Amino acid sequence: MRISTKTRYGMRFMIDLAQRHGEGCVALKEVAERQGISKKYLEQVVAPLSGAGLLRVTRGYQGGYQLARPPEDITLADVVGASEDGLELLDCMSGVLACERQGSCLSQRIWGGMEQAIRDYLASITLAEAARGE
Repeated sequence: MRISTKTRYGMRFMIDLAQRHGEGCVALKEVAERQGISKKYLEQVVAPLSGAGLLRVTRGYQGGYQLARPPEDITLADVVGASEDGLELLDCMSGVLACERQGSCLSQRIWGGMEQAIRDYLASITLAEAARGE
């Protein structure tokens, strides 16, 4: 499993917003400069986060981005889930690809346990905790 660059940058973007929670809208350009990410690329990164209801977008002068909920109410699993198609380690785990060994594959339980451990880990950390470096 590889986490995409969009997901990594999305995580940095969301943590940056969590650090500024309560300060009003944050301009995309400011986050881009602080994080060393191109503004154009960040525009692509924020679209799925906004679509998942994690961001509030205000257009126009003094506009920008804010977290849609308090950082204590958003987990890293929420962020990754909005950015990635899924956290499946193998195609056969997603249910999209049919596998002739699906019913008898003994290793599927192992991979499923690893996936669940990753999901549980991400769900156990809030943006507030990540923003504090915990």
